[in-house]
Amino acid sequence: MLAKSLASRSSLLAATGLALMLASCSKEPEKNKQVPQVGFVVVSETSVPVDVELPGRTAPFAQGQVRPQVSGVIQRRLFTEGQLVKKGQALYQIDASLYSAALDQAGANYASAMASAEAAKAKAKRYKPLADSQAVTQQDYTDAAAAARTSAASVAQTRAAMRTAQINMRFTTVPAPITGVIGRSLYTEGALVTANQTDPLAVVSTLDPIYVDIQQSSTDLMQLRRKLEQGGAKPDSRKVTLMLDDGSEYPLSGTLKFAEVTVDSTTGTVTLRAQFPNPDGLLLPGLFVRTRLSEGKQDHVVLVPQGALSRDPRGNATVMVVGAGNKAELRKVTAERTQGDAWVVTAGLKAGDKLITQGLGKARPGQPVRPVPDSTPEKPMAPKKPGAAPASAAK
Repeated sequence: MLAKSLASRSSLLAATGLALMLASCSKEPEKNKQVPQVGFVVVSETSVPVDVELPGRTAPFAQGQVRPQVSGVIQRRLFTEGQLVKKGQALYQIDASLYSAALDQAGANYASAMASAEAAKAKAKRYKPLADSQAVTQQDYTDAAAAARTSAASVAQTRAAMRTAQINMRFTTVPAPITGVIGRSLYTEGALVTANQTDPLAVVSTLDPIYVDIQQSSTDLMQLRRKLEQGGAKPDSRKVTLMLDDGSEYPLSGTLKFAEVTVDSTTGTVTLRAQFPNPDGLLLPGLFVRTRLSEGKQDHVVLVPQGALSRDPRGNATVMVVGAGNKAELRKVTAERTQGDAWVVTAGLKAGDKLITQGLGKARPGQPVRPVPDSTPEKPMAPKKPGAAPASAAK
């Protein structure tokens, strides 16, 4: 009986020792567990532009078609294709022989009409005193006065015909309608041209400055204006930047000149026109481009680095901040667009919040963290002293 009691007591002591060892081992990980270090930035409110990207096509600032005003054969072309021409500069010479002869004839008719008018006027002048003294009948004087007026009208007609012949003679030299760069000539020397032909002889375009016609959906335009009003955006000077077809950005910025007051019924779009400087002639008419149009400025927003924002399975945007007691806090925010490499947050953050940007993989909502300024190097764990006995063994 005594042996049985001793065996029972030794079993109880062994069980108690085992329990104490397990308790000390379970406390060991908690003692070695460290609070994770996270990097944070203090956010502040700012203003960002509200931009929209739209397609567009370049159009010349001014364009003039070189057209003949008279018919005839082209004798000479007086310009080099692709060069700058000045307004009024001679571009083509049309055969002027017929128009020169017509001008001579008109001049002769004018001279003849002048002579007849002088004679009729002198006759009417002589008949007047004779009619007063009844040396000639009153009818003779009336006929002489009417002949003088008819001759004066004939002079006016022949003078107009002579001016027309002079104008036609001048039109045999075809001038540039505007100052600009002239394109290829559609007619060569020896070609017959007419005053009412469909095709122009050439086209002159003014390319500096140059227009960009932008197409924007009327629905998008109304939605954008509504968002600007709701989001507190303010009007801007509406600068426009240009992206070329190869993806590069045009170095000079433009300005928005006007927007059409009506919507195109076939496409449902509104045409916006921007003007760009083009001193080097890089932009050519008809070029397809992408434009970035500043629609205004949005105040009281927070810029969040893209790596610091994530989305839950429902698509809601969330960030981690350092909350009370240095505990990580998951916070929902409103972020509908980006600005450069950052999200534009319009709700959910305020100035002074500590946004966690580093160590997000170690932070857990509601758990303590050790916040340090962003980009602070993390201190390594202190190495254990060699030969140190574990806590369980010391016991």
